[in-house]
Amino acid sequence: MLPLLLVNLSHLLPRRRRPAPPPRRAPIRTSIRRGKRVNLALQGGGAQGAFTWGVLDQLLEDGRLEIDGISGASAGAVNAVMLDDGLIRGGPQAARTRLAEFWRAVSVDGHLPELQRAVVERLFPFVPRDGLWLSTVSRFFSPYDLNPLNINPLKELIDRFVDFEAIRNERDRELFVSATNVHTGEVRTFRRPEITEEAVMASACLPLLFRAVEIDGIPYWDGGYGSNPALVPFLRATTTEDVLIVQINPRERRKIPTRTREIVTRVNEINFNASLLSELRAVNFVNRLIDEGKLRRGTGRGEFRRLRLHRIVMDETTLGAAGTLSTGYESFEMLHKLGQRAARRFLDAHFHDVGRSSTIDAGEEEVKPELVE
Repeated sequence: MLPLLLVNLSHLLPRRRRPAPPPRRAPIRTSIRRGKRVNLALQGGGAQGAFTWGVLDQLLEDGRLEIDGISGASAGAVNAVMLDDGLIRGGPQAARTRLAEFWRAVSVDGHLPELQRAVVERLFPFVPRDGLWLSTVSRFFSPYDLNPLNINPLKELIDRFVDFEAIRNERDRELFVSATNVHTGEVRTFRRPEITEEAVMASACLPLLFRAVEIDGIPYWDGGYGSNPALVPFLRATTTEDVLIVQINPRERRKIPTRTREIVTRVNEINFNASLLSELRAVNFVNRLIDEGKLRRGTGRGEFRRLRLHRIVMDETTLGAAGTLSTGYESFEMLHKLGQRAARRFLDAHFHDVGRSSTIDAGEEEVKPELVE
């Protein structure tokens, strides 16, 4: 099936050059140390996105990797725009501040209005609170029943933190946000000039919580169903050939889930990882065609990058440690620390590999032991 899906790979990849953005005020920037360039691919996974926050925070503090492109889906898309907004505003330190402020805001201690709190608790279900009644109600009523006016308080929350006009006009990095077309089930990857509040909300649109987000008359659901996260755009979008995946849905669980919540959680993890496996196989397919001389490697028209893949993954042990916590920001802080530690381990083990060789095998889907916490 895979070769059939990839025969017309060119149709999946953007060919047109990005139009020049309108002039704007130059952002205030701090000096950035030049290091090895990478693309970041941020997976979605609800509250576990705080692990990604920790990874990003450590990478920014370390300073040896320079970000050339960012791709995100669902909570990964939210982290992506927070990261990008901070980099635009003032470089790595501003990005660290922006991410920290957002995760504080979505915690129990973040002083959100009650309606926003109820929605955030469903998008980030790590937070236990009385407002979780919404989870039970949503089993019997759709968001079209519960929210006939289509009020989306999460959009207002994201608007507080992100200057989308500045994001659309930025030229230093590529940015991709993926969402799933409800009609066709196909993924749509929004490029930087197309990224709006609606695009991010579409990427994070849980069908039992939000009404489908319509963009240009097309309804979209969570991007994790179709591309979690998107890797294919990096085959042509940037000059950088290294992609670092931050994967927050565990690749493997050795314990058989027996309780209803455990079963539902594992089913969701499998579903969301399936789209990542598809992206990895697509990258492997293109890499193989380049190696066989059937595709041209380069940055010109009709040419493709040969991607080197790396991964920082949250495994079952990491998730179990964070799951013992009970309060919102305490849980997020623990995941943040685990993410920082995972990033340090990756840098210690594989910084020298960046720019030289992959540290995961996209074809066999085998991970070197050092990558797993």
